[in-house]
Amino acid sequence: MYGVLRFWLDKGVSGFRMDAVSRLFEDPNLHDDPILPGKNAFGDPNIQHKYTDNLPEVHQVLREVRGVVDQYGGDPVLISEADEPSVHELLKMYGPNNNEVQLPMDFQVADVNNLSAPRFRELLDDIEFNPLEGQPYFFFNNHDQARTWDRYGDGIHNDQIAKLLATLLLTTHATPQLYYGEELGMRTSTPTRVEDVQDPVGRTGWPKDKGRDGERTPMQWDKSQKAGFSSAAKTWLPVPSSAAQYNLESETNDPDSILNFYKHLIAMRRDLPALRDGSYVAVNRDDPNVLAYLRKTSDGKRCLLVALNMSAQPQIVSFSLKGFGVSGTSLRVVSAVPTQSASELSFEKVTLEPFGVLIADVH
Repeated sequence: MYGVLRFWLDKGVSGFRMDAVSRLFEDPNLHDDPILPGKNAFGDPNIQHKYTDNLPEVHQVLREVRGVVDQYGGDPVLISEADEPSVHELLKMYGPNNNEVQLPMDFQVADVNNLSAPRFRELLDDIEFNPLEGQPYFFFNNHDQARTWDRYGDGIHNDQIAKLLATLLLTTHATPQLYYGEELGMRTSTPTRVEDVQDPVGRTGWPKDKGRDGERTPMQWDKSQKAGFSSAAKTWLPVPSSAAQYNLESETNDPDSILNFYKHLIAMRRDLPALRDGSYVAVNRDDPNVLAYLRKTSDGKRCLLVALNMSAQPQIVSFSLKGFGVSGTSLRVVSAVPTQSASELSFEKVTLEPFGVLIADVH
C-alpha cells in the first residue's frame, strides 16, 4: 500500500483523501457489534460499530502513512473521510502529536442540517479550540448526502440561504471543501422510479433509501439539453430541469448569482489576511438567531465581523465587543447580502434581513 502512495507522490500529487479510513481494522476475535434499537432502510438491525470502527490499529497505520507523505516536499496533505460521532473522536484523527491526518473531515458541522446559530456556535468552538490545535476542515456537501439546497432551503429564500452557507464555509478559520455544483446552487434530483436508480444503495433500499444518485447528477455547464455535460442522447444520470437556470454560463453573467458570490468570497479569503490566517472568536454568544464572530489578524491591525442571520425574520442586533481586543467604534461594510443601504454601521443597531449576511471591518 505504501508503494502505491509513493507511486503517486512521485507523480506529483498533492495528497490523498482516505475513504472510510476508520474501518481499516476489525476485532481479530470477530466479536459481533452490539445491536441498537430499530432497523435501517435495508431492514437490517442498527448496530454500534464497537468492534469494527476506529480501533487502535487504525492510528498506527495513519502514522505510517503520514511518515510516507512527509518524506516528500510541498507538504502533501492527508484528508480522512470518517464519520466520527463527536469532536472528541474526530480529534484522534490528528494524532497525539499532530502526526496523523492534517485534515479530518468534520461531519459534525456537515450534518447539522438546520440553520441553528447555537448549534453551529457550539461546534465551531469545539473544533476551533481543540486541545491538539488541529486545523479545522469543513464541508457541507459531498457525494453521499443530499445537497444543501434541499437540506437547508425553505423553498422561498434558497438562493439567499445558499449564500449564507457559502459565507459560513469560507469565512471561518477552517479549511473549506467544495463539492461540484454547490457554487451554482445545484439541487438534489432524487429518482422517482426504482427503474431509474443506478446506485446499488438505492436499488437495495428502495423506497426507504432511494440512494445517492440525486446528488451525483451531471455538472451544469450551460442551459443546453444536456447542460453542456455530454452530447449523448442519454446520460448515466439525468440532467435536472433546474439546469436551465442554475448553470455556469448563466450565472457567470449574473452579478447577483450564487456562483459570483462564491467567487467574491474566495477572492476575499485570498486577499484579506484576517480571513485567510486570522484568529476566530464568537461574539453575541446568547443570540438564538444570529451567528456572529470576529476574524482578527495576529498584529491586531485588522478585525472583521461576520454576522449571519439564520432565521426567516429580520433581526436587529447590537454588538458588544469589549473584552475582545477591539478598539474600533463602528463597522464599515465590506460585503452584505442583501446589500446594506449604508456603508457605515453602528455597533448598537445592525439590521439583518432574513438569512442576511454581513461582513464588516471593525474600525
